[in-house]
Amino acid sequence: MTREEFVNVAEETLDCLPEEFRSRIQNVAILVEDYPPKQSRSQPGQQRQLLLGIFHGVPATKKSVFDLSAGPAHIVLYQKNIEAVCSNEAELRHQIRQTLIHELGHYFGMTEEQLKDV
Repeated sequence: MTREEFVNVAEETLDCLPEEFRSRIQNVAILVEDYPPKQSRSQPGQQRQLLLGIFHGVPATKKSVFDLSAGPAHIVLYQKNIEAVCSNEAELRHQIRQTLIHELGHYFGMTEEQLKDV
């Protein structure tokens, strides 16, 4: 999948969110990179857990008007890792959506445990 197609799926995901969530997403950038920084390349046949995305910033539930601005929060989706865990385009589109929604959960202040329950 090209980078443009990948980004389009992420944008479609945002557009499909219910308005009550979309309207609360403020000052957060969605970025796409190939791999996480310093990801070690494994040997052929070696199993590893790939990082598919990450949220950087202060969750919306923890922000205060008294905090100094630390710049916009951002979510990074790692395209090559997401592609590596998918075997076809339908799986790839599903994984992009799932990863972005997962990271938006962190933006809204949810923990890994809470996200597992959802």
